[in-house]
Amino acid sequence: MHNNHHTTPAISIHNLDHYFGTGELRKQVLFNINLEINRGEIVLMTGPSGSGKTTLLTLVSGLRSPQSGSCKILGKELCGASQAELVQARRNNGYIFQAHNLHRSLTATENVQMGLEVHGNLTKQERCDRSVAMLEHVGLGSHVNYYPEKLSGGQKQRVAIARALVAHPAIVLADEPTAALDSKSGRDVVNLMQKLAREQGCTILLVTHDNRILDIADRIVHLEDGKLVNNSIKPVAA
Repeated sequence: MHNNHHTTPAISIHNLDHYFGTGELRKQVLFNINLEINRGEIVLMTGPSGSGKTTLLTLVSGLRSPQSGSCKILGKELCGASQAELVQARRNNGYIFQAHNLHRSLTATENVQMGLEVHGNLTKQERCDRSVAMLEHVGLGSHVNYYPEKLSGGQKQRVAIARALVAHPAIVLADEPTAALDSKSGRDVVNLMQKLAREQGCTILLVTHDNRILDIADRIVHLEDGKLVNNSIKPVAA
């Protein structure tokens, strides 16, 4: 059966439950999550700390295997997927963590190149050129050879974003990408992600507490106590 590339949702989650721990210590953290996100859509996920937002993001990203229900990413089921299948799924994703997770011993360009490792068919020069171009996109063209300790928090965050986006992922998953940034840098970063979503048709699922960036969303979903309490708030135009 051949699915039409454009009609399959990028992310399709149905009746998803998730637990931490086993036996008597088993605690349910996600309850019957149902969420469909179309290709090219920008969806922001809000909700209090500890409501399960990061857990949901790690399941969608293939970093952790969903336990029950269905979690399809680009038409591929991750629930019950093997390690190899999860690795394959992760290749479609750009993941931006809360902590930048940059390698201290690598320059900005070398850090961004890590995002191209899944594409084994590029020459070293091509990887370097693409990484520099992406750093220019995020406004760091003059910092390509800097090491992380010489960069500000906002600059490090932009290197992490460049690394996540350099491979032109189909899906970008971001966990509080503006948390470490002042309002101008935060705005720059989300504008950049929005621009890339528009230009590359990539789908963005972004966890945030930052009310200043809600206007970039096509939709806002709200998670509370492991349950999606609102699935379709249209953001108010700024």
